[in-house]
Amino acid sequence: MTEEEEAAQDASADDVAEESAADETDPDEGADEETAAETESEPEEEASGLQTGDFVEIDYTARTVEDGQLVDTTDEDVAEEEGVADQDREFKPRTIILGEGHIFEAVEADIYGGDVGDGGTVTVPAEEAFGEYDPDAVETVSAEKIDEDDRYPGAHVHIDGQHGYVETIIGGRARVDFNHPLAGEDVEYEYELLDEVEDRERQAAGLFEMYLDVEPELRIETDEVEEEVLVESDEDAEDDDEDAEDDDEDAEDDDEDAEPEYETQTVEKETLYVESTPQLTMNQQWMFSKQQIGQDVIDKVGVDRVIVQDVIDGAGGMGLPGMMGGMGGMGGGGGGLEDALEDADVDADEIVEELEADVEE
Repeated sequence: MTEEEEAAQDASADDVAEESAADETDPDEGADEETAAETESEPEEEASGLQTGDFVEIDYTARTVEDGQLVDTTDEDVAEEEGVADQDREFKPRTIILGEGHIFEAVEADIYGGDVGDGGTVTVPAEEAFGEYDPDAVETVSAEKIDEDDRYPGAHVHIDGQHGYVETIIGGRARVDFNHPLAGEDVEYEYELLDEVEDRERQAAGLFEMYLDVEPELRIETDEVEEEVLVESDEDAEDDDEDAEDDDEDAEDDDEDAEPEYETQTVEKETLYVESTPQLTMNQQWMFSKQQIGQDVIDKVGVDRVIVQDVIDGAGGMGLPGMMGGMGGMGGGGGGLEDALEDADVDADEIVEELEADVEE
C-alpha cells in the first residue's frame, strides 16, 4: 500500500469516527434540556391569601413604643379612653388597599398572605414611621412670621410652607421645631383583618372615607350616554392596507391629508353617583383635590366616571317672598313686590317717604 493510499484510508477512518461522535448524545445533557423545557411549561403557582391590590377592612390601634402615646386608632372605646372621641371624625374600621401606602410598609408586609380574621402586632422603626429626629430642622425665625394668636410654646404653625410647633418665643424671635411631633419614635401597631371588601360601592365609600374622613351616600349605575366616536370607513381600511406597503414618507403624507370622521353613538358607561352634602362640599381636602380623588376612585374601583349630585328635598311649600313670580310681576302670577311687602306687613309708602327724606338730607 502506497503512502497516498494509507493517508486516504486514515482520513476515511477519521471521518467515520467524527460522524459517530456527532450521532452520539450525552444522556445527561438531554435530561437537562428536558427538565428545563418542563420547568418552562409549568405554570407559576398563584400566591395565596391577601395580596397587593386587595381591598381590606382593618381595625387597628397604633401607639409609641417608648411611652404608649396614642398615634391613631379605629376603636371608639380606645378613643374615649384617650379623650379624643370628641374629634371631628368617626372612629370605626377603615378600608384600605394593600400596596398603596395607606398603612406602614412593615404592617403591609405582615398582612400579605394572611386571611380575614388574622391579626398581629408589628413594631415599626422610627425611620419607617415618622422619620428620625433631625436637630437641623429646629430653626430660629422672626416672631413676625407667626400669627399673634399662635405666639406661645406648643402652638402649631405654618411658616414658609412648612408645618412645625413653637418651642420657645422670646422678644421678636421664636424657636420652631419643624420635625414631625412623632419623629424619632418607634410605633407599635396592633391590627385585625375584619373583611376583604369586594363590593365596589363599599370600596368607593372606603376610599372617600380614607381621604376625607367623610363617607358620602353613593351608588353605581350603568348609563347609556351619547358621545362622539371616531369611525373608520371601508375606504380608510383599504387605504391603510396600501399605506402599509408604501414607505414611511408616503404613509405620513396620507395621514396628514386624511380627515378623521366622527359619529354620535350610544355607549354604556358605569357611573359612580355621589351625593353632595355640606360635609363633603366644605371639606378642604375635597375642595383642593377633587380631581385627583375622583380619578383615583375611577382607577381603583373600575368605573368610567364619577358624578357628584346636589340633592334638594322639598320644603313643604315654603318659599321666599318676592322670588320666582315676584319682583314686579316677573314670571307671572301674584302682585310682585307690593304683594310681598303687604304679606310681610310692611307699608310701601312709609319706605318711600323715608328714602326721600334721606335724599333731601
